[in-house]
Amino acid sequence: MALDRTSDLNSLGFAKPPAETRVVVAMSGGVDSSVVAAMLAEEGYDVVGVTLQLYDHGAALAKKGACCAGLDIHDARRVAEEMGFPHYVLDYENIFRDAVIDEFADSYLAGATPVPCIRCNERVKFKDLLETARDLDADCMATGHYIQRKMGAAGAELHSAADAARDQSYFLFSTTPEQLSFLRFPLGHLASKAETRALAAKYGLPVADKPDSQDICFVPNGNYASVIEKLRPGAAEPGEIVDTSGRVLGHHEGVIHYTIGQRRGLGIGGLSDPLYVVRLDVDARRVVVGPKELLATRQVPVREINWLGEGAFTDQPEREISVKVRSTRPPREAILRPVSDTEAVVELLTPEEGVSPGQACVFYETGGTRILGGGWIWKGGA
Repeated sequence: MALDRTSDLNSLGFAKPPAETRVVVAMSGGVDSSVVAAMLAEEGYDVVGVTLQLYDHGAALAKKGACCAGLDIHDARRVAEEMGFPHYVLDYENIFRDAVIDEFADSYLAGATPVPCIRCNERVKFKDLLETARDLDADCMATGHYIQRKMGAAGAELHSAADAARDQSYFLFSTTPEQLSFLRFPLGHLASKAETRALAAKYGLPVADKPDSQDICFVPNGNYASVIEKLRPGAAEPGEIVDTSGRVLGHHEGVIHYTIGQRRGLGIGGLSDPLYVVRLDVDARRVVVGPKELLATRQVPVREINWLGEGAFTDQPEREISVKVRSTRPPREAILRPVSDTEAVVELLTPEEGVSPGQACVFYETGGTRILGGGWIWKGGA
């Protein structure tokens, strides 16, 4: 007899025993996804581990602190062997370059501050990898992301992780309702990373003490400019550092070395007040600097919006929400005013500093944990 009561659903939400539920686990080789795979294997699920080779890891075998390198593939394989489930490595280098790396380079050259991890989730992990999971006849795909999936009146909803310090909702705003119906995030309810490491030790995983990854996988040591120069030779052309009136204060070796809000490393000492990068004029190869108050932004134009709230995005002329314009900042109160199905203007009730084109603007339910979607900041705000 088929199970049809909520209490009879397994931990992944299916009305059948775990042994009859196939789940593909996206394994990066780190402790988070390894714990997810081990946890589900111990519960008796039909686990299949998949690790993506996203770039040429031959030169990165000894690099620590970055995901997706050769050592990480080896670690994922070891976990699968320990827990006794199959593991596959898929070569996604070409897909990753076309969908993520090339846009990262072009956006950076255009003066934006891109977030490639969001594009990777959107265009690779939750698109191509998710389709691969379907091809493997999986019932769902699980990841080690710290975010919660909860069932609401209209279906699956995205909610912030229980541990605010580990919450990854900023990087997952572009997850579509269709993708969300297939995805599972077993770590989102944990109170701390210490709990995850305790589980890794419990399962005897070889990665239990492995450090967290810090860098973007193809950007060693966080040096964006060096990667751009390799991807786009000749991109670092010298130019002038000017104030907002156009007065030349110094010279630089390439706009790609600067980001909005930057203060250090400008090389224009001797001034009485500190100056910040307030604009990048790529065409004129100029870095424009000014006082901190010029960084304050209230009106933020957003496009490529993915809406996860109730009803159609344009149903209401405006909504009171909270937003994040940087992953490291807490949500701030704002007014969301749709311009079209995929564009809007976000009015920040308290101005934010350092709002930059290329960053994401993520929408949250005011006073709650639900993620309502988000979009991309596409030009300087006001």
